Amino acid sequence: MHFLITSTQNPKIKSLLALEKPRERRKQQLFIIEGAKEVKMALQAGYRIGNIFFCEEILDKEISGDLLSDDKLLVPVSKEVFDKIAIRESTGGILAVAEQKTHRLEDIQLSKNPLVLIVEAVEKPGNLGAILRTADAAGVDAVIICDPQTDFYNPNVIRSSVGCLFTKQIASATSEQTIAWLKKNLVAIYCTYLKASKPYHETDFTKPTAIVMGTEATGLSDLWVKNSTANIIIPMQGQIDSLNVSNAAAVVVFEARRQRGFSKPG
Repeated sequence: MHFLITSTQNPKIKSLLALEKPRERRKQQLFIIEGAKEVKMALQAGYRIGNIFFCEEILDKEISGDLLSDDKLLVPVSKEVFDKIAIRESTGGILAVAEQKTHRLEDIQLSKNPLVLIVEAVEKPGNLGAILRTADAAGVDAVIICDPQTDFYNPNVIRSSVGCLFTKQIASATSEQTIAWLKKNLVAIYCTYLKASKPYHETDFTKPTAIVMGTEATGLSDLWVKNSTANIIIPMQGQIDSLNVSNAAAVVVFEARRQRGFSKPG
């Protein structure tokens, strides 16, 4: 029998709230997952789940299902407490603490004809989440974030990815390490770049391919441009010269998937 937590001064609640800070997430190697659907996706991806906090008053029992079967992990809280610990409004009354994973290049398993999405120095959690959502929808082999400026386990990454953080292979590495890894695996490097570039839809993405995106503010570093197989560009029809990085990623990776006949990776 668990006692209902009604105060944010409870030690379990204070420990949970501490994980909203990046430094604390790094120190404890833990993070928060909001929403029953997202918690289930994390479990399917092999993440280890700790305490599951839930609010009976707003709990969606149909969605939460068997998540509430392990009595040892359950922590019931009042609605007032849940409103304090939840960032999202629509969580179905449930959130969990989970252990972080390592995300190394050497752990990525490539298909016979891989399609990889690479983003350099992404800063905004919302953009990273949207990129991971695009990667899932397009069925890329992996997403590699080079020199990231935000951590994968920021709550806004999980929220904007709608759980797709857990559905794709992801890695974090320097640009130098990633370029060496791509060359070792004989994967062509196509960099989105404004100069000396070929329209993306005229580029052959049917062979092992890495599509590399930079930030909206500074674009790609010279290192990527020097090592690219070819530079590609999305022709703009208006007054601006670039798209949001997540939108640009969607445009190019779905063209690559179209060229491959929308066949599943393998």
